[in-house]
Amino acid sequence: MTSSPQATLSNGIVRGSEEEGVVRFLGIPYAEAPFGENRFRVPRPVAAWQDGREATAFGPTPPQVPYAGPIGELLGSVRIDGDDILTANVWAPAEASDAPVLLGIHGGALERGTAALPLYDGTVFARAGIVFVSINYRLGSEGFSVLEGAPRNLGLRDAAAALEWVHREVAAFGGDPARITAMGESAGGAIVAGLLARADSRALISRAIIESGPLQAQTAKKAGRVTAQLAKRLGVRPDRDSFAALSPEQLLDARKAQSAGSSPLAGAPGFQFAIDEESLPRSPHEVLGEIDTPLLIGSNTDEYRLWFPPAALAGISELKLLAARLVSRIPHRAVSAYRTAFPEASTGEVFGQLVTDMMLRAPLSRVAAARPSRTHVYEFAWPSPVRDLRAAHALELGFVFDRLGDAEARRMAGPDAPQDLADEMNTAWVGFVTRGEPGWPTYGADRLTRLLDATSTTVPQRRMAGMDLLPG
Repeated sequence: MTSSPQATLSNGIVRGSEEEGVVRFLGIPYAEAPFGENRFRVPRPVAAWQDGREATAFGPTPPQVPYAGPIGELLGSVRIDGDDILTANVWAPAEASDAPVLLGIHGGALERGTAALPLYDGTVFARAGIVFVSINYRLGSEGFSVLEGAPRNLGLRDAAAALEWVHREVAAFGGDPARITAMGESAGGAIVAGLLARADSRALISRAIIESGPLQAQTAKKAGRVTAQLAKRLGVRPDRDSFAALSPEQLLDARKAQSAGSSPLAGAPGFQFAIDEESLPRSPHEVLGEIDTPLLIGSNTDEYRLWFPPAALAGISELKLLAARLVSRIPHRAVSAYRTAFPEASTGEVFGQLVTDMMLRAPLSRVAAARPSRTHVYEFAWPSPVRDLRAAHALELGFVFDRLGDAEARRMAGPDAPQDLADEMNTAWVGFVTRGEPGWPTYGADRLTRLLDATSTTVPQRRMAGMDLLPG
């Protein structure tokens, strides 16, 4: 570290660090700690500090249980103790002035993850002239419970508060508040979609990037299943007072027990957005097709191979596929179309592709078709050699952030992932943030999609015959 840069914010001065022309400010609170009297409450403004605040280390991580089993061997975890979990981190060019801004939101199924993971380091974007900001938000029961007497979608409300903070404060780091791109992968992509679905947050976003993000919110009853089951397991009412009387650790232990024994076909309910008049009046999948915000959106060819290890895929029989098809209301014609599209695939692999497309690719395709001239679509297709993951969920992150040499990226991509593809993808993402142009045409009438692989091509979107048959 060569110097100690400062930034003057509304609440006081923060002191960061600088290295090789990139300044970094870590662990800056954008809202008060959401514990004590603030627990299960909307995010509250941060009190001013009198002396300069050190911003050279990541803030505490939200309460969570690391991934277990095969997924835990692939996806890393970071734990930093403390209550001030609602923090932001900034990477910026040392001499930035009116630079474009990229707000990055981590994934983790709305119950895991943190901006402190090395994979989310924003240095590569700062070197490209962008002010990169990452955030933490409340997870799991703390962020997405459906409780009587408590606001809903608290984790989404945290992200909205962080976006407001970025808009208000980013000029202090050399960023242009009128040019904020919001980006997220998986649950982070869902958060971005949720922000775009809110008129107040959407007004602060100039462009958006959604990587493999679910787009659909649920009714409060359906989104509240996980909360109701946890309350029953804990012997309490599903209300704010009862949950606030429990420690975060008690809620995590109950969730861990609730999830034990889950299988790919019969898992415990997960945390989801709830339709809510105050925080999310309409599901993002309905709103995104109606708005004009420029959008870069896509998915990975084999998303399901992170969620379903080879042994689980091998255990999916024709009878189980039939049961899953009936529960999900998937027409028999759709299954036939996927068998034709994947003639060498096993029954489990056909099921996995159906799940991938029903959850991710079909919804994003419908959004793109509703606004074809304002949407760039990609499909990440490079097959990892690790554990037959192929182009699995989250694999693209090491390429987007140009971090293929990191241990975190190598867990999924191996030691010989193509650097040329990382260069191409990071350049595309930078181009979209800075100019609205990733380097290939918009979706258009021909459903054009960038197939990102060792040799990338722009082609009409694949498997449309089957996807068009999937329920919306």
